[in-house]
Amino acid sequence: MVETRKCSFCYRDIEPGTGKMFVKKDGAVLNFCTNKCYKNMVKLKRIPRTVAWTDKAKSEKATRLKTVEKKE
Repeated sequence: MVETRKCSFCYRDIEPGTGKMFVKKDGAVLNFCTNKCYKNMVKLKRIPRTVAWTDKAKSEKATRLKTVEKKE
């Protein structure tokens, strides 16, 4: 069985045989589902939680909204 991987930037599933793998100088392996994710993380050095279309940003926004509702 082929194992599915998660994108290092947007945390979506990567189908086998697709995507891009980037190996850093320290040996860390980063997997990307699209060139868009690769450019945002490696070239533009963006943080996933600050980019609105990523799953990480959406989950953090949802938790912030929940804490605001609890305070009210």
